Amino acid sequence: MRRTRKIIPAALLALAAAACAPSTGAGAGAGARPEAGAAAPLPSASIDASLDLDALVAAARKEGSVLVYDSSGDIEEVAKAFTAKYGIAMEGVKSDTPQTAEKMLREHAADNVTIDAAMYEDGGVLVGQLIPQGVARTWVPADLKEQIAAENQNPLLALSKATVFAYNTKLSPGGCPVKNVWDLTEPEWSGKLVMQDPLGKPTVLSFFTQLDAHGNQALEQAYKAKYGKPLETEEKSAAYEWIKRISVNKPVLTGSDEDISGAVGAPNATDKKIGFMSISKFRNNEDKGYTQATCEGMAPFTGFSYPKYVAIAAKSKHPNAAKLYVRFIMTEEGVKHEIGEGGVSGNGTVKPLVVPPGLTDWQGQLFHTDPKGLLGDLQNRQTVSDFWRVNHG
Repeated sequence: MRRTRKIIPAALLALAAAACAPSTGAGAGAGARPEAGAAAPLPSASIDASLDLDALVAAARKEGSVLVYDSSGDIEEVAKAFTAKYGIAMEGVKSDTPQTAEKMLREHAADNVTIDAAMYEDGGVLVGQLIPQGVARTWVPADLKEQIAAENQNPLLALSKATVFAYNTKLSPGGCPVKNVWDLTEPEWSGKLVMQDPLGKPTVLSFFTQLDAHGNQALEQAYKAKYGKPLETEEKSAAYEWIKRISVNKPVLTGSDEDISGAVGAPNATDKKIGFMSISKFRNNEDKGYTQATCEGMAPFTGFSYPKYVAIAAKSKHPNAAKLYVRFIMTEEGVKHEIGEGGVSGNGTVKPLVVPPGLTDWQGQLFHTDPKGLLGDLQNRQTVSDFWRVNHG
């Protein structure tokens, strides 16, 4: 498999560096807050006193169109549904989150904004840079406010997806061949873990920083369960020790979840591999005849959930159409196109549409992002990136 490395735009790396200096230290946890010179406090979400939906639709139709960027190609289906419902031309563009953020920063600075709204998987950049700098803002539909948990309103959580450890059910009919995340650090799994390169995947980097912030105890317990003794490490935490061991165990790095899915679950696969991939790729079971499922029962987690936020460009030329899109994506009618292969809406009244193979308990099986730690993710990103780079070589 071809090894690829996506590069996070230099502008965003510079912004991340600025947000990191100074912080509460290299080990800043989930509740870390910036000191002088770091990002400004996050402004409050905007919530209209009331929402006249008919008036909003009328105003949006006068604007005529809306452009939304998203890291998932599912946005194209959302666009078709939005246009069919409201008669407003919506274009949905698939774009990696770092590229979307950089484009919005440049458009805002040039006062030439084309992107009206965006879906963000990188909460750190959103709360650490785009919102405080006035590039983007969170708007919560007043009529849906009571359906959205308070902790999901600022920034506005549109949905949560998941990246899980997956295996080939045909090659391992008795279940996943790994039972513990520490198994993947052993020589027998050297070169057999397939994952996206963390240096080009903000969600994986955020998983690492969140793991260090509030996942160390679970990792220590899993280590003791496997080896029968407490973890001893010279690294700063159990999370960093696990990250190090994973990185030096020669994981196969790719640039896409599709490549991971192909390596793990394709019909012609003969070598047992474990994929660390998005649950959206379980669609290949039906579409391409793949045989793959989540490593159910893996300790202490089978993967991690990651948030996808929705924000409006502060200088949008179609602000009402952007608001209408936000409201649409916060309903089942809109979000179903994003969670059709699995996921959870930020609107608590929208129930999951499907159960991905092996992922029967979303809350219990996954490691979850703490929204209070988003700024800490950005502040500590360079540290964990450098740590991965040095150890992976």
